[in-house]
Formats: sequence, structure tokens, C-alpha cells
Amino acid sequence: MKNLPNVIVDLIKAQDNFNSTAYANCFTATAMVFDEGKIHKGQKEIKQWIEKANKDYQVVMKPLVYLGTDQTLQAEISGSFPGSPLVLTYQFEIIDHKIQSLKIV
Repeated sequence: MKNLPNVIVDLIKAQDNFNSTAYANCFTATAMVFDEGKIHKGQKEIKQWIEKANKDYQVVMKPLVYLGTDQTLQAEISGSFPGSPLVLTYQFEIIDHKIQSLKIV
């Protein structure tokens, strides 16, 4: 997908390689992730969250549509979870080439 910001490309690559350190490094030090009704704050919590998700579900992402005007990505995710694959929406706030917030719906 050509119009993706580099930080989102890096995030997808880290996700697909199950690299929780590289994934967390896509975020600012004060970033927040909203997923499944929970909030994960800061790179350390984000790393722990994605590490557990990688271990439990082995999720890979296939980007489908990116809307730069509202920094929203629709992606198909697949892995070892019920209902796989699913299409989810990722709502980003990007500041200085890092993710400040991510809401997954």
C-alpha cells in the first residue's frame, strides 16, 4: 500500500514478524493503545500487551484501505483466534513520525 506513513509500515512489519520491541518502538514514550476495552500506556505496557497477543494469537496484518485525512487504516488480521480472519479499523494519532495513540475497533 503506497500511501501508508512509514511508522505504520514499520508497525505492520513488526506485527507480521512478531517483534514486540520493534512494535513498541513505533510509539512515543507517552503513547496509548485502546484495544478490547483496555488502555495500554507507554512503550513498556504496549510491548507487554503486544508480546502477549503475539504469543496467544500470532496475528498478522494485511492493510486494505488507508485514509490519510483521518489517519485510519482498515486491515484484515488473521491468526489463531476465533473468527479469524477479521477486518479491524486502526485509528492513529501520529506526532513527529511516531504513534501517539492507537484505537483498534
